[in-house]
Amino acid sequence: MLLHQQKIKFSEYGSIYDLIVPKDNLLRKINDIIDFSFVYQELVNKYCTNNGRMAQSPVRMF
Repeated sequence: MLLHQQKIKFSEYGSIYDLIVPKDNLLRKINDIIDFSFVYQELVNKYCTNNGRMAQSPVRMF
């Protein structure tokens, strides 16, 4: 089953990353600028909706 991820959660320790990784980090900027929601439409037919394990959000893979 494909779930929509509203916010990328890298780790349970996200608050530590907020302290260590600068706000002007390139990957933070990319995450803020690019809308990866198109990935869900591209992959919707690749996931089964009624059986199997829950899938990790494909946006998380970017």
